Amino acid sequence: MTTASFSKNTLHVIIDMQRLFAEETAWHTPAIANILPNVLALSQARPFDTVFVRFLVPQSAEDAKGRWKNYYRRWPSVTLDELDVAMLDLVAPLAAIAGPGSIVDKETYSVFGSPGFIARLQGSGTDTLIFSGVETDVCVYASVFDAVDAGYRVILAADALASGDMKSHDMVIEILAPRLSEQIEILSTEAILNLWRD
Repeated sequence: MTTASFSKNTLHVIIDMQRLFAEETAWHTPAIANILPNVLALSQARPFDTVFVRFLVPQSAEDAKGRWKNYYRRWPSVTLDELDVAMLDLVAPLAAIAGPGSIVDKETYSVFGSPGFIARLQGSGTDTLIFSGVETDVCVYASVFDAVDAGYRVILAADALASGDMKSHDMVIEILAPRLSEQIEILSTEAILNLWRD
């Protein structure tokens, strides 16, 4: 694992820190409360180098694409037929600092499923991505693999990531990601802040 400082073209990508996961829904991820201070610290340190990713859900299961229909048939309570659209908002502390143009919406696990995100990376010359948010073993890890495949330097903020299943979170941080140590770095929030200087 390298400890080299970050380039000026580093972007902090916050995955799915939304009310949908923070509050009492079928997808409630209680550990969001534990990681929020670290996610907030990273985003406040470099607000102009941070994007806030939101997972969007369909109106109904039948409005979803392909096999996503089956997925939302399993989780009908998180479709907009049953869910208040305000639940897709960022959690309050992050919503307060998300600036214009800093929110990226996706309908897939990976943020790379959003054409707007890819265009942003290409247009800015970004070469390093720091990931925080939820869920470590689903949307975060899917995004990480796409970032690795695209050749980016990838940093996981270990104490700013969580999952609804923390055993799965631990599996990613302790076993799966370290298998790709040449391509994925795992650092604490404190270490990232110390390395991410002007």
